[in-house]
Amino acid sequence: MIDSTIPLHDSTPSAIRAERRRIVESVQAHRRLLAKRRAFEASDRQRLNREARERDRAEARHGKALQRIHEKQVKGERSLTGKLNGLDGKRDSQERRALAVLRRESIDQSLRSTHLTASQVNGIGSGLVRDLAAQGVRTAADFRRVSWGKAPNGKGGEVLYIHRTQGRKVHINGIGEHRGRPLMEWRQSALARAESRAPDELPADQRHRIAEIIENERVRLQAELDEAPKLAATARAEAVGVHTEALERLAVAEGEAAEEAARRRAEFDAMAERLLGLQAELSAHVDRFGDLGLRDRRSRSRAFRPLPAAPAVPAPRAPEADSRSEARPASATSGAAAAAPDATALDGVRASLGWLVPMVFFGMTTVLGTGDDATDPLWFRITARLAALAMLADLLRLWVPRRRWRTAGSLPAGTGLLASGVFLGLLSASMFVDPEHSAGGAPWAVAVVSALLLLGGAARRAGTRTPGPTAD
Repeated sequence: MIDSTIPLHDSTPSAIRAERRRIVESVQAHRRLLAKRRAFEASDRQRLNREARERDRAEARHGKALQRIHEKQVKGERSLTGKLNGLDGKRDSQERRALAVLRRESIDQSLRSTHLTASQVNGIGSGLVRDLAAQGVRTAADFRRVSWGKAPNGKGGEVLYIHRTQGRKVHINGIGEHRGRPLMEWRQSALARAESRAPDELPADQRHRIAEIIENERVRLQAELDEAPKLAATARAEAVGVHTEALERLAVAEGEAAEEAARRRAEFDAMAERLLGLQAELSAHVDRFGDLGLRDRRSRSRAFRPLPAAPAVPAPRAPEADSRSEARPASATSGAAAAAPDATALDGVRASLGWLVPMVFFGMTTVLGTGDDATDPLWFRITARLAALAMLADLLRLWVPRRRWRTAGSLPAGTGLLASGVFLGLLSASMFVDPEHSAGGAPWAVAVVSALLLLGGAARRAGTRTPGPTAD
């Protein structure tokens, strides 16, 4: 026990009171400082949960990156495999296109070499041949077909037009239906001869050139297909490196924060030890000098209050599916076990904004009643308003403090049952006083349900310890 600091020769009442006041003020100052420990532990618990969430997010980002790399690899390999499988069809298609070009060139060359003469078309003499040549029609390749249309000057009815291969259609005076039909027959026969003389297969050199192009494409695609797993492995290694660096940064930050939290916690522990020493000193002072009056007894009653229990050391929320995380220390495990009763002390529901709905209803019922009119009894209107007011006051008393971030917590168990029971009780009472519903059994059923809810809510409220708002 610590003895008083007052010397034996200085025992005047003023010195004794001054020393007593100094010790009590020191105790109060230490209590005020220790009162900050609950907020510190709540903040430290939030820090640990935040660190666990950051680790979870890092693991999720790493998993998504690996999934994207795998999907890209599978998609690329599927595309390359499809292109490789389609090379044979691509070669056949290129050969068909090359043969079609070769035949078209052969047919065009044959038609350009077939010149129009008077001896080849019945009814067309040398004069009409010269007129056709003057309009650009000299060979079978210079026109495509003939058709009827209005005369160029709009007079004389319809005339025969010759559609040139390149350019506009022309009309030659003297060439009508009797001369146009032999002209088209001559062109069709020239086209048939040209098609019959056109090659039916590609030359060997062109086939070899196409096969060489396809083979080069096959080698390139196969090389890309063989390289795809290597590229995916490189990308995965880079993703693992980025993930490892992120985890190292988080570990460094967590270590620094943990050291700071341990230092603050040690300060609080030392402060609690000093507070116990001051209380022992105050007790020794009282034993030596006795009671100093009413004010002294009041201050001593506050100073000798039991120390608040030191909050358990918070344990971080374990990240999900983190096989690379190290085992938790034994102190953290014991802290989690000690903190479990605080987290479940209130077996109720969270004080969310949804509770505003019943509070608004009970407030409106307090002011407006239950929809009663002048025919309702006066006792019913007063009783309904008082019941709604009592329930509103109880909800506000429990809900408002638990909305603060420092004192957030769950509402006491049974609060919802009591609110529902009062609501149904008001409903059943209004049905009893209403002549339209009082004769049936509905009011009695609602009243029974209301009574059961009230009894259940009261039993749960009474069976659960209802401490003040927690600092969680």
